[in-house]
Amino acid sequence: MNVIMGFIGIITLVAFAILLSSNRRAINKRTVLLAFAIQASFGIFVLYLPVGKDILLSMANGVQWVINSSHEGISFLFGGLVSDKMAELFGDGGFIFALKVLPVIIFFSSLIAVLYYLGIMQKVIAIIGGALQKLLRISKPEAMSATANIFVGLTEAPLVVRPFIGRMSESQLFAVMVGGTASVAGSILVGYAALGIDLKYLIAGCFMAAPGGLLMAKLIMPEQGTPIESVESIDELDEEKPVNIIDAAAGGAAVGIKLAINVGGMLLAFLGLIALLNGIVMGIASLLGFDGVTIELLLGYMFSPIAFLIGVPWDEALQAGSFIGQKFMVNEFIAYSNFVDIKDTLTEHTQVIITFALCGFANLASIAILVGGLGALAPNRRHDIARLGFKAVVAGTLSNLMSATLAGIFISLAAY
Repeated sequence: MNVIMGFIGIITLVAFAILLSSNRRAINKRTVLLAFAIQASFGIFVLYLPVGKDILLSMANGVQWVINSSHEGISFLFGGLVSDKMAELFGDGGFIFALKVLPVIIFFSSLIAVLYYLGIMQKVIAIIGGALQKLLRISKPEAMSATANIFVGLTEAPLVVRPFIGRMSESQLFAVMVGGTASVAGSILVGYAALGIDLKYLIAGCFMAAPGGLLMAKLIMPEQGTPIESVESIDELDEEKPVNIIDAAAGGAAVGIKLAINVGGMLLAFLGLIALLNGIVMGIASLLGFDGVTIELLLGYMFSPIAFLIGVPWDEALQAGSFIGQKFMVNEFIAYSNFVDIKDTLTEHTQVIITFALCGFANLASIAILVGGLGALAPNRRHDIARLGFKAVVAGTLSNLMSATLAGIFISLAAY
């Protein structure tokens, strides 16, 4: 039944994207079919085939080893506050988010900056992006930006094609935007892992987001203009190149500090606001004779059909729909934080689907981030970015849901 619903979900997601298309006749069937094939093939390889699952597990273990390296610095700064003794003394209350998760983001941001300084990231992006360009027959700027989004965020990835953004066709610009909303930054991904989300599925979700984002972008906004075809260099991600590896590490840490503060401040504000709104909603509902009504419950009812459509069993669709709704309306960090609290009460199949469905920056707040960040790189396209913002969030959401649907199918098949 899960597999059947998954195939129905795939058809529905594609049909909805076509319904939103700016020009259905202009859709390049070869490009979208191959994009879907790459997304599905990667899912089959790492979620169904034993050798692929072993490779994915090795990648997850490797990333976890890197994350564990950050514990030396964290322990030096916070001592016993981050030791296992805290869990013994306070149980779940011993997990202090600000000390356990946010420092990992800072460390990983510094590491990524070092990898860019050494030229390693550029080579990886060039190899993967070049393969995507040739297979999908899309422009190099689109392919490089989509690939960069596997590793960095929705405002950093477009820097690899900065000189071309102002002259991109509308379809290319939309593809760059969707690439950002469909993926998550590597530095943020490790934050989710520190929360307790299964790292191997987060990694798989990041890689599936690149072709998945291009699939939805080319369905919703097919090429109709004259695309910019080449990218001369992706060596520079910053206006000023670090003078040495120490400068790169320090600069990356500084960026990570800003990111960690933003994440912490956002969680503090949003969780408080949600609690306030929940109090108001519960009070109004109580006056009307309904008890236990919360924003999370309302989002669950709104998005439970979507959860069921992508393969979640109906008896768990309300809970899954709530997390999908939280991710779309607020952000994925809030959704993951709440998901961690109850994930062990859900089946493994549902846990996998939710993990993939939430693995992306596609939320309403990302519209402002795109307008501010991408608009700063190409002020002449700010109006276009604002106009396409909501569609980019929807396309990114569809990409995440497609990855989740495929993951649910392959996990179910692997269980037989």
